[in-house]
Amino acid sequence: MSSKIRVAILEDHQIVADGYSFRLQGTPEFEIVGIANVYSDWEPLLAAHPTDIALMDVKVPTAPDNPNPYPILRAVPQLVQSYPEMAFLIISAYAEPTLIQGVMEAGANGYILKEDNALLRELKTVLISVVLGRGIYLSPQAKELLLQRQTPGVELSLTPRQAEAISLCAAYPNSSTKELAARMNVAFSTLRNLLSQSYLRLGVSGRNAAVLKAQQLGLLTQVEQPLTH
Repeated sequence: MSSKIRVAILEDHQIVADGYSFRLQGTPEFEIVGIANVYSDWEPLLAAHPTDIALMDVKVPTAPDNPNPYPILRAVPQLVQSYPEMAFLIISAYAEPTLIQGVMEAGANGYILKEDNALLRELKTVLISVVLGRGIYLSPQAKELLLQRQTPGVELSLTPRQAEAISLCAAYPNSSTKELAARMNVAFSTLRNLLSQSYLRLGVSGRNAAVLKAQQLGLLTQVEQPLTH
C-alpha cells in the first residue's frame, strides 16, 4: 500500500460523492483516485488506478443508457476475485437484512447505512479501520438488522471450511491473511471470504474475537503443524 490510502467511489448522486470527497480530501492519509456515477465506468476506473478501498453504493445505474441497478451480488465476488487485496465498503440507504447479509457473504468488508450520520462524520476513522484491520465493519444499524435474522435458540455453527479458517487463525495468530491462505492452499480471496462469512455467523467483527468465540463454542479443529527438524 502507498503512503496514502487510495479511495475510489461508486455513487450515482454527485452531491453524496462530493460529500465523501470533502471529508477525505485535504488530509495526509487519503487520496481520491476517482469517482464513477455508473457501473460501466467503475471497473475501468479500478483497472486504471491502484486502489486500497472502494466505496460502493448499491442502487447505481448499470450504464448511462441502462438505468437498472448493477447486480451487486454478482459484481462483488467478481471484484474480490480481480482485486483480492482491495477492501470494499458498501455505503447505502437500503436497510434490507437479506441484502446486507448477501453482500457481506459475497466478500464485502463492511456495510454502512447512510442514516448512520455519526459514522459518516467519522468516515476517515472507519476507512482506516477497514483498510488496516483484519475483519469486517458493520454500522450499528446494519449489525442490528443482521441480528434480527438470527433464529433464537439456534446454536451458532461454522461450515468445515470456515472452522478450518478460524482454526488456522488461532494456530498462527501473527500470520497475515495472505500467509494463512498459503497454509490453507487456497486463493487469498477465498480465505478472505471464508473469514468474513465466519465473522457474520459468529456475530463478531474481527479475527481475535472470532477465535475466542469459536473456542468458547468448541468449534475449533486440529491444525496440522509443519514438521520441524
